[in-house]
Amino acid sequence: MAGLWFDELEVGQVFKHALRRTITETDNVLFTAMTHNPALLHLDEEYCRTETEFGQRLVNSVFTLGLMVGISVGDTTLGTAVANLGWDEVRFPKPLFHGDTLRVETEVVDLRESKSRPDQGIVTFLHRAYNQHGELVAHCRRSGLQRKKPQP
Repeated sequence: MAGLWFDELEVGQVFKHALRRTITETDNVLFTAMTHNPALLHLDEEYCRTETEFGQRLVNSVFTLGLMVGISVGDTTLGTAVANLGWDEVRFPKPLFHGDTLRVETEVVDLRESKSRPDQGIVTFLHRAYNQHGELVAHCRRSGLQRKKPQP
């Protein structure tokens, strides 16, 4: 199991996830189509080239959010999470484009015991995603219910 137990996490702990991902046109178009998002910003190259300040299609921000959190799972919650409780303060300070490579860091910013579940705790992560130029392109706080290490 790759994930950590609640008891193994510490406030201030930072994970620099080794997994990186280059975003393809297929990723963006398929995700956008699967989620029924008709925004021209993700689907219409000509519109983006002539009518927007970006000059090309933008990667769907919901895909970026999912990828950022997904990259973090192997190092943090794989096999130890009970449930995702929510995302807060989701921001996208710079756009992502086809061909950009995402790298992610995760910081543990809060830990608290569950009042109703003595074998679990609530962890708050701060996820940060950067493009290949080191520019911050996304960040969010995510709270999750995490198992404690089983007692023998």
